[in-house]
Amino acid sequence: MTTITKPRIQSIDLLKGLVMVIMALDHIRDYLHYPAYIFDPTDPNQSTFPIFFTRFITHFCAPIFCFLAGTSAFMVGKRKSKSELSSFLFKRGLWLVFIEMTIVNFAWYFDVYFRSPGLLVIWSLGISMIVLAGLVHLSRTFILVFSLVLILGHNLLDTVHFDGNVFWSILHEFTIFQLTDGVEFLVGYPIIPWIAVMALGYYFGAYYDSSYDGLQRKKLFNTIGIIAIVAFVILRFSNVYGDSALYTDYDTTTKDLMSFFNPSKYPPSLLYLLMTLGVAFIFLANAEKLKGKVVDFFSTFGRVPFFYYILHLYLIHLVALLFAELSGFGWQKMILADWMTEVPALKGFGFPLWVVYVVWVGVIALLYPLCKKFDAYKQSHKEKWWLSYL
Repeated sequence: MTTITKPRIQSIDLLKGLVMVIMALDHIRDYLHYPAYIFDPTDPNQSTFPIFFTRFITHFCAPIFCFLAGTSAFMVGKRKSKSELSSFLFKRGLWLVFIEMTIVNFAWYFDVYFRSPGLLVIWSLGISMIVLAGLVHLSRTFILVFSLVLILGHNLLDTVHFDGNVFWSILHEFTIFQLTDGVEFLVGYPIIPWIAVMALGYYFGAYYDSSYDGLQRKKLFNTIGIIAIVAFVILRFSNVYGDSALYTDYDTTTKDLMSFFNPSKYPPSLLYLLMTLGVAFIFLANAEKLKGKVVDFFSTFGRVPFFYYILHLYLIHLVALLFAELSGFGWQKMILADWMTEVPALKGFGFPLWVVYVVWVGVIALLYPLCKKFDAYKQSHKEKWWLSYL
């Protein structure tokens, strides 16, 4: 079977790179933005539109990357047998869960005691790969039905609660568990419907087969994207179904927009996924022929997302230590026993939004040459199996 053509791969790498770069903005905002320590940036009663928008654009990162991870898994499977692909996904999933609980958790807190371990985005990707390792043995029709049932129906579980039940929280409910005095465990990314998002991406990976007409793919993806966004708008206005956080009319345009475009992320509601994946489909439909230095720039990050993710967390936290020291708070306060915005000693720390954006540009500029070199190394050493885990 012929391989995927370069433009198709580049459009996916481009979208991956874009969401990875945007993701860094949110993490810098968490550490360095003064209002982050005072109020929720999506709260219409306290936030401003620039602050809200800075948070809003990062909503697209996790679901799009999870979806594209599934698409990439399908492409990897074109070079492997089903058994080989299943084994690879299972082992890489376990690896990501391990990395989440060690290297990633430490990056967030710099706490050698690990007093706030959490199941966050890398965990959700790992678990989704483990589930996908089993799904790849089933028919594409089953994978599509499985994905749609979970994505469309999981909000029926919003009213189901089991206090103190870790298993249920891992499945579908954001929860912070107090383990002992000073030690808590965060379930930030319950696996439903993340496992379905990756599986859906795997299903749509088949549309990048060289035998599938590019114009038909463009038409199909545009149609799906438009339907998803229209469905989001209708359901959001009606408040009938699809999100536990209802849209509220505040009688002011700015507040109304903030409420409207703030569906639930933990776990991602149907409306959240319609909004974000709808945009992803439209982007993928129309980005295949994009070329140039800007495309190459963002695609570089998209080809080495894991490498970039780990580096950007450590770099941002080190920058936060430096800023805390220079501003008189002391770098020690950035050795965190809790999520940074929940640490009382950091109330009053932070900088205006423009500083966040300046630091963001600086972080991306510093990481680009490193990612470019690592990308070149991966491309020239494809025989090294361990690179597929990075």
